[in-house]
Amino acid sequence: MATAGTVPWAWLAGMNLKHFPNVPWAVPPAALYLWLFWRYARGDGWPRSTAEARRRSLRANSLPGELWAAAIFAGVLGLIAVVLLLRVMNRLVALPQQQDDISKYPLMTVVFLVAMGSVVAGVVEEGSFRGYMQGPIERRHGPVIAILVTGLLFGFVHFTHPEVTVLLMPYYVAVAAVYGALAYFTNSILPSMVLHAGGNALAAIDLFARGRSEWQTSTNPDPLIWEGGTDASFWISVVAFLFVGSAAGWAYAGLAAVAKAAGVVHQTEARQEI
Repeated sequence: MATAGTVPWAWLAGMNLKHFPNVPWAVPPAALYLWLFWRYARGDGWPRSTAEARRRSLRANSLPGELWAAAIFAGVLGLIAVVLLLRVMNRLVALPQQQDDISKYPLMTVVFLVAMGSVVAGVVEEGSFRGYMQGPIERRHGPVIAILVTGLLFGFVHFTHPEVTVLLMPYYVAVAAVYGALAYFTNSILPSMVLHAGGNALAAIDLFARGRSEWQTSTNPDPLIWEGGTDASFWISVVAFLFVGSAAGWAYAGLAAVAKAAGVVHQTEARQEI
């Protein structure tokens, strides 16, 4: 699923930057392909014998308004906690720096490619990892194992980017936990899909505007605590991470309560009923 959804876009974007970069011509065919990908993943097309299995595996289930609000609130708090975790990590280890020089490309092309790439990441990665992969593991082993396994594989997939190393695995597992918990409690990938696409867009804008990766909290990082010792900035980051992380946990508990009141049936519960 992930390969089928992302490789065509990566190829189109690369060709666009190489040939006729003044026009973002890769966006329309990519949008058409993504639409066809989404329709097939949710159960349209041949063979009809697998249509229901594909629809259930994607779990792009619609949600009532109150559940949407609770999910977005919990997810945003979770992502803020991840950012604060990165602040702590940047004082513990030297995280790699992403190098992308976009100054040679037209601004309009970059904007359109970033927007399309963010949508592709949100749709394809959430459908693949939190839908098709996480759901079956949830039914067999429960949500904790499902989110952990999915998060590890989610991180390993990003090793295709040259700047990604094993030092970033805690970051990707944490992000996967934020999205995976949303998918579990709501039995839908829609909230995580929206947050994933929005987060990728903001990260790309930050990279291009300030020249720093999404996991770099500043262009001029503070020294590691092993070199210069701890300071007030480090401890403030630790306390802030613990505080916001606790608030995110509270928000997810509230999301679970709202989901239960709305009659959401988890994958594990559906399996027990069968």
